[in-house]
Amino acid sequence: MIPRYALPRMTSVWEPQNRYATWLRVELLASEAWAELGVVPREALAVIQERASFDLNRIQEIEREVRHDVIAFVSAVAERVGPEARYLHFGLTSYDVVDTALALQLQQAADILLEDLEALRLVIADLAQRHKRTIMVGRTHGIHAEPVTFGLKLLLWYSEVERNLDRLRRAKETVAYGKLSGAVGTFAHLPLSVEAYVCTRLGLKPAPISSQILSRDRHAEFMLTLALIGTSLDKFATEIRHLQRTEVREVEEPFVEGQKGSSAMPHKRNPVVCEQVSGLARLLRSYAQASLENVPLWHERDISHSSVERVVLPDATILLDYLLVRFREVMEGLRVYPDQMRYNLELTGGLVFSEAVLLALIGKGLSREEAYRMVQRHAMKAWESHEPFKPLLLADPEICRHLSPVEVENCFDLDYHLRHLDDIFARVGL
Repeated sequence: MIPRYALPRMTSVWEPQNRYATWLRVELLASEAWAELGVVPREALAVIQERASFDLNRIQEIEREVRHDVIAFVSAVAERVGPEARYLHFGLTSYDVVDTALALQLQQAADILLEDLEALRLVIADLAQRHKRTIMVGRTHGIHAEPVTFGLKLLLWYSEVERNLDRLRRAKETVAYGKLSGAVGTFAHLPLSVEAYVCTRLGLKPAPISSQILSRDRHAEFMLTLALIGTSLDKFATEIRHLQRTEVREVEEPFVEGQKGSSAMPHKRNPVVCEQVSGLARLLRSYAQASLENVPLWHERDISHSSVERVVLPDATILLDYLLVRFREVMEGLRVYPDQMRYNLELTGGLVFSEAVLLALIGKGLSREEAYRMVQRHAMKAWESHEPFKPLLLADPEICRHLSPVEVENCFDLDYHLRHLDDIFARVGL
């Protein structure tokens, strides 16, 4: 069943038509390889190449009888080829075809995901540059910490997306291997040259060694990469969800005309897409766990992995495609409220500059413990009484013995905190 959130390009990778067409490519190239060796007559190869095709309904009809999809496929193709079909699937086992074709499908899926990630990278890059100097409060443990900019927050995401692009490129290479090594990987009924011929023409590499199948650690690595990308999206979405809370309201995901947030409360504007991203990322992580369970199989192969892969490989790639597109739409329409960011920054009356005061006192020769005690005393009073922090410092004779009013004032300089913005952006490459 195709999930309702599926997008057409990715769905087409996993549809039966493409799967069987990819199997047929493998079969035809294997026949070509045998013809190069003189095993398959050139006349027979010509007939195979001309007539080899399939009908989905016929494959399904045969499969209902034989209960084996590859046999059903080969039989359906053989019906159209005629007597020369005796050279079809020559020396091969089912997973010579299935695993090699699966590698191609994963390449196709990875290419779509790479395009999705690149598109998201560009959107985040644009937002990061536009909000490079949009000042807001940084938070640790959910509590106000020190000044930061929204652009820096986005730059961090941009850097993470770049790493995910690198990870996905590597994962794509990890699964870019085919195998045509026979029933237990010994090449008992076909030479290594057949495998090399087929893989080279498909743009794959021959697996250095295989059993009846390609080792599933390759597929697990691919799935773990998808799960990590989804988890990055979860991280970004969670941040937006926090920043959209009513008492914060520094950003909001898009809310279009006609959209409704609640059946009961007309005022509601909920971060529903970001919540969906966070929720579905959990599903991706569960698929990664399933792929890890597929690695340990009995001997040269059992079939316990097959049923799992028929669900998790298509669904994970379809799901991540959907999440990347939807989150890109969130970022493209993201509402940013700089005035609210500045308002929230000032909520604690200057407490976000406490470290600057601490360091200034240490610079005057005080011990860290003594300076910390002096600053924390006034910080806690400001925290509990909502009095501005700076006047409390200036009214303290003990502090004024070490810092002049100008030096205290300098501790509250926003530009000082953000003086390395350009350097950080340059180091990341924006």
